[in-house]
Formats: sequence, C-alpha cells, structure tokens
Amino acid sequence: MAAGIITGPHTPGLVLVENPADLEVFAAVGLIMLLFHLGIEFSLDDLINGGPRLLATGGLYILLNVGGGLTLGFTLGWGTPEAFVIAGAVGISSTAIVTKLLVELRRLANRETPMILGVIVVEDVFLALYLALLQPILGQAGGPAEALLLFGRAFAFLTALFLLARFGAHWVGRLVGSEDDELLTVLFVGIAVLVAGMAEEIGVSVAIGAFMVGLILAETKAAPRIEHLVLPLRDAFAAVFFFAFGLTIDPGDVARVVSPVAAAAVLSIVLNVAAGIFAARMHRFGQREAANAGLTLLGRGEFSLILATFAAAAGLDPRIGPFVALYVFVLAVMSPLLASSSDRLARWLPNGLFPDAAGQTAAPPRAVPEAPPSALGQRGGQGDSVGEGRKRRADGS
Repeated sequence: MAAGIITGPHTPGLVLVENPADLEVFAAVGLIMLLFHLGIEFSLDDLINGGPRLLATGGLYILLNVGGGLTLGFTLGWGTPEAFVIAGAVGISSTAIVTKLLVELRRLANRETPMILGVIVVEDVFLALYLALLQPILGQAGGPAEALLLFGRAFAFLTALFLLARFGAHWVGRLVGSEDDELLTVLFVGIAVLVAGMAEEIGVSVAIGAFMVGLILAETKAAPRIEHLVLPLRDAFAAVFFFAFGLTIDPGDVARVVSPVAAAAVLSIVLNVAAGIFAARMHRFGQREAANAGLTLLGRGEFSLILATFAAAAGLDPRIGPFVALYVFVLAVMSPLLASSSDRLARWLPNGLFPDAAGQTAAPPRAVPEAPPSALGQRGGQGDSVGEGRKRRADGS
C-alpha cells in the first residue's frame, strides 16, 4: 500500500501507474483470493464445538468495537453509509496480523490463545454477514423496501452457499478430486472466480461469494492441498490489491484526516483492552491474559482496506480511503509494539477486576519452538501450527 501511494499519480516523482483502473481486474482477483483463503481455513465445526462461551466472547468483541466504530462514524458526520463502513473498518481485527503475532511472540501455547483464535472465528462469520448488511447501504437503496430486498437477496445467497457447505460438500469434493496439483489449482481458482462473479451479477459482494466458496471447499478432502496451493496466489494477487488501493490515496488528503484517525486509534485501544478484560473475566483469566488478548486483537488490516475499497466503488465520501489507510498504518505498527509489551502493561490493570483469578499465580507460557522459515508461508507468515490450531481452537485443545 505504501508503494502504491509513493509511486501513484497523486505523489510527485516516479509514477508507475497513471490510472489505478488499469489494475482493477488484478486487484479484484486479489480480493477474491484473500477472502477465499480465509474461507478455506475456516471450519464449520469451530462454531459448533465452541459453544455459547465462544460466541459470547466473540460477540462481546464485535459489540464493543463495531459499536464504538459506528458511534465514531456518526460523530464524524460524514454520512450514514460512511458511518457503517467506518464501523466495520474500525471494528474487525486483522486475521493475518493476529496469527502472525501469536507465532512471533511464541504465545501459541498460552492459556488465552484459544480464546483469541475463537474471537477470530466469530469475526470471520460476522464479516460475511456484515458484507451482506452493507449491500443495501452501499447500493444507496431508494427506500426501506428496496433495502430489504437487497439485504434479503444477499442473505439468501449466503444461506444457500452455507447449506451447500454443510450438506453438499461431498459432491463438490468430487469436482475437485483431482490428484494433479495443476488441475486442482485451475479448478479451485475457476470455481472461486465463477461464484464471485455470479455474486456480483446478482448484486452481492464478490467478497461474500469468494469467502463462501472457500468455506465449501474447506469441508472437502482436498482442503489441505488447496490451502497449500492457494498461498502463493493469495500473496501475489493480494499484493496487487493493496498496491492498487495505495494508488488511489492522495497524501494531501491523509493530512486532513489525522485528527479522526487519532481519535479512532485511541478508541480502538481503549475498547480492545476493555473487551480483553471482560473476556478474561468470562474465562476466569487474570491480568496478563486480559492484556495479551486485548492488545493482540488490536491489529487492523486487510478487512479494513476491503471495506474502504467498497466505499470508493460506491462513491462514498472520498475521505474514507485516506482515513482507513492511515488508520491501518497506525494500528499495524502499534499493535505489535503494544502486544510485545503486554506483560508489562498488564500491571496497570487493577487486580480487583479479576476476582476469579485473585490469588492465583498464572503459569508461565510453555515454550514454543521458533517456527522454521519453511513454515512461515502459512497465513501470511504464520507457522503450520496456526493452521492446525485454527481447526482446534474452538475447543481449546
């Protein structure tokens, strides 16, 4: 994204791409691969096995962060559609940053890690539903009836694909059952692009279609191979997506949103720490676990940029793009710094907030071997253990 801003048409000096629209198709494929990969890592059993406490913890994070983001959006006064975009951009954690932090900080064996990954599971599902909710908002529906029709269409499409994932994955598995990696790659890319295109044709976000295709293929026997094969495609095309987004940003516009971004960053830190405290109390954890959870989940990234891209395509307030770009930059830097210091910052949390953990000495985290370089291709740099843990995190094993 930074490369796109520096070499884009709005910045003096070298201009690599005069018209961002020239990369539109490649950026769209990048978006599809991002959401497809997210879906292929997801397991329907995560939610089923997680139980009410998982849903309550994830719902708490979403309620606080998205609710706070919506309040901020209305406070800025940029408009109702803009407020909902800001709510999503501010309220949804970056899966890539969170899982990367867990690996690099060697916290995969910590007590709070299953809870953190459980929150990510719930946020993934919420993202698909939120994109469906945004359809009538970004589509500038002419009235309540039209808005209800647009949302109903998106929700019906989402439900149909969900049912296919739940009950028809066996039949889809036959379609992608090739033992040849080249043919398998052509098949899953073709299916992802086809369904995403169908989604767009019926007025539903391509992101919903791509995510649901990944969810369907995640239930097939070919899922581990697909997850491995899609990684280089995701990384290459997602880089083009972020670069293309940077091309649309005028550095002069960024300077005009510094104050709103500062307010959003402070709000996110406060709400994430508060959510970490409440979640730790629900799971009978202490200060350290609360700080680890709240600050690890602070990172914002790919989902925020996706929402900003949709806002630009819908012709919303042009300040949305610079706002989200600067906000993502700020939290992408602050989250790792704060998370790496969370053990020290935990001392600032009053011990009385954790009565269930009072008097208990938290066991030190078990040592986790450094992930080998060959394993850091998973999930944008995280080790294979995270991919494995993604499947196990709902039950805390």
